[in-house]
Amino acid sequence: MKYTMKIAGLTRDLPLCKVNDNLYIAAFIMFGDVEVTKAAAKELLERAPEYDIMITAESKSIPLIYEMARQSGADNYIIARKGPKVYMQDIHTTYLNSITTENRQMLCIGKDAADAMAGKRVLIVDDVISTGESLTALETLVNEVGGKIVGKMAVLAEGDAAQREDIIFLEPLPLFHGDGTPMA
Repeated sequence: MKYTMKIAGLTRDLPLCKVNDNLYIAAFIMFGDVEVTKAAAKELLERAPEYDIMITAESKSIPLIYEMARQSGADNYIIARKGPKVYMQDIHTTYLNSITTENRQMLCIGKDAADAMAGKRVLIVDDVISTGESLTALETLVNEVGGKIVGKMAVLAEGDAAQREDIIFLEPLPLFHGDGTPMA
């Protein structure tokens, strides 16, 4: 089963993936899709508030934030890593549960990322916002280091996230019944 939709003016067929017997989600994977990554970055930048630096969570939205930085001429962006790395100092950590991942996840940043956000206008970027868990985790990290969140953006807002007024997104993405029909 697939769901066909327009994303940044481009048509894509998203495979439906089973979460449980009554719930399927459409898998939007930007990895390898240069055309949609470039188009989505352009449209998000057109809607973005003024910011000093962007942050995203590792890993599916890394191509998106890179392309947004490239198109805007930025020389830096931040990736909240899924675990501490040996080069990180003074690590800030938070945890989340994602709809697409079985186990609890960690997100962390080191001193360099914290310093880059302190007192700055921060734009949070993601590929898909669904439950909002990743978004909340990123907000926690930004707030913890003294960054000022000026916007939260995603290519797609899935399910109830499309009703949120605190996020900017390009298209809504429905959730699906077990038979592949969109939920209302």
